[in-house]
Formats: sequence, structure tokens, C-alpha cells
Amino acid sequence: MAEASGEQFDALVRLMERLRGEGGCPWDREQTRQTLKPFLIEEAYEVVEAIDEGDPKQMMEELGDLLFQIVFHARIAAERREFTIGQVVAATTEKMVRRHPHVFGDSTASTAGEVLEQWEELKRKERDAAAVAPVSALDGVPRELPGLLRAQRLQDKASRVGFDWPEISGVTAKVEEEFGELKEAMGSAAPEAIEQELGDVLFSLVNLARFLNLNAEEALRKSVARFTARFQCMEEALRRDGGRLGELDLEELERLWQQAKSQTRASGV
Repeated sequence: MAEASGEQFDALVRLMERLRGEGGCPWDREQTRQTLKPFLIEEAYEVVEAIDEGDPKQMMEELGDLLFQIVFHARIAAERREFTIGQVVAATTEKMVRRHPHVFGDSTASTAGEVLEQWEELKRKERDAAAVAPVSALDGVPRELPGLLRAQRLQDKASRVGFDWPEISGVTAKVEEEFGELKEAMGSAAPEAIEQELGDVLFSLVNLARFLNLNAEEALRKSVARFTARFQCMEEALRRDGGRLGELDLEELERLWQQAKSQTRASGV
């Protein structure tokens, strides 16, 4: 099976070489790292969507599209004589072996928590060895991540070096404190102050999600999906009755909303 996968991977690499080569595809030949960035992000999100849909065939297809983007970027690097796809694979394999000494070496780690602690310590040592200036415990979290996800990853990293609340009661108290500061800022009508305090509320709520072992980004995505389904259910009900949302008062909208919630819950949304 591994040999067959290797042959198929080599065929994909050769396909990319042809697309980018003389007589290849005009569109593929003119692409750069910058022009491909949106596609890389889009394909990653389509993989996530396929996972949520629970459709193995769709997931296989989307993983293939993401892999194609990786091979595309590696081909551009090879043309620039920077690195090859083979070096990408070799470097990743070597790094994963190095980061799993409890599997490939003499170290031990019996829980997922111990594995994470060991992982962060190994990363820190690698960065210390490679960096001239001191490095931060927060390094390694991409700036381009969605806000909630980046906040939670940064909080995770801070927690691993001891910067954390000992109990969840401290987290909930912080949420209440930040919400109080937001209400106070709203009374001042200063947009910058309101924005800052709203950000602090969101950040503290992400921390609460982390303490509850929940993914804040995923929780919000699911809430957005529920809202979308319920809102569209309202629209459908109105279409059947010949009405329009803009013609209803708040009481009628609330009644429709509650009906939509009941209907979507019954269907598992």
C-alpha cells in the first residue's frame, strides 16, 4: 500500500512539473506564491467543511485539492532552487520522529498532556538553538489564523508555561469583569474604547471555552450554522404564506423564530 501511494504521489509531482513546464497550462505557469495564497486557505477550509459534513468521498476529494496546492508551492520553490517536494516530505518526517521521542526514542509519555508538554519543550529547545534573539513562548501561532482560533492557541501556549488561572472560577469572574467594563465603555460612547473592551470580552470567553475543553472557533461556527438554518426556515415559512420579513413586527418575528428553532432542532440542527 505504501509503495502504491508513493507511485501515485510521484505521478502527481510529475503532473505538476508538466503543468508548469514548457507547453503546459498557461494559467498554472503564471501563478506565484502570492496569487496561490487564497486558494491554499480556501482548500484548507473546504477540508474542514467536508469533515463537518461527514462525507468520506468529499473529504478525500478536498484533501486531494489541498495536497495539490502543497505540491504547487513546492514546485515553485524547486524552480527557484530553494527546495523540492522531496525535501519537504523528508524534513517533516525527520521532525515528527524528533518530536515523538516517546515513540521513536527512550523518552516516555503516557498521556496526551505529557505529550504536549514534551512537544513544547522540544520546540523551545529547537528555537533556542536556531535563534539569535530570545524567543517567546507564544511563538509559532500564525497571525493569519481566524481571531478566535488564534486567541485560543495563544492561551494554550501561555498556559503551558504556567500563565493560567488555577480554577475555572477565576475565568468566569474575568468574563464578568470584562463585560462590566464593556458596559461602562458603552456609556462613554467612545468607539475605540468600546472596541477594545468588546475584544477583551471575546478574549475572556475564548479562555472560558479553553477551560471547558471546547474549541471557541468551532462553537461559533456551529452557532452561525444554526442561525443560518433557522433564519432560512423563517424565510421559507413566509414564502409559503406569501409574506416578507420586512413586513413583520418584532412579536411576529419572535414567534416565527421560535417555530424555526423547534423545526430545526427536530431535524438535528
